[in-house]
Amino acid sequence: MVLKREEISLPVTLFYDGECPLCMREIDHLSKKNRKGLLKLVDIRQDGFQEKYPEFDVVELDRFIHAKLADGRIVKGVDATLAAWEAVGMGCFVAPLRWPGVACIADIGYSLFAKNRHGLSRRLGPFLGKNECKK
Repeated sequence: MVLKREEISLPVTLFYDGECPLCMREIDHLSKKNRKGLLKLVDIRQDGFQEKYPEFDVVELDRFIHAKLADGRIVKGVDATLAAWEAVGMGCFVAPLRWPGVACIADIGYSLFAKNRHGLSRRLGPFLGKNECKK
């Protein structure tokens, strides 16, 4: 699925890894931009997560970032990123990654990033002022 900005129903719930320094850098940025409160942020590492969200598989959430749109649709990867940025009023910056021809490359790039995220976080976390990735 290639999500378009006009298909995003707000508010958006973004599921993120609170133990990932790279992820937390993005979450910190989004939190500051979330002035209208249209982005709900949920840490998949929080105590009781599975009880609160039994419909989600934490292993799958750890593999790719996921978002739940207001209409109940679940999107992941670059589509989840677009939804989150749209919720904070900055979707125009991510929208080009969903354009025809670009979307396929963006999805491949995101898949490579996601596959190597824990290793990248271990290496880059200290430089980002965050603790090292625990994975």
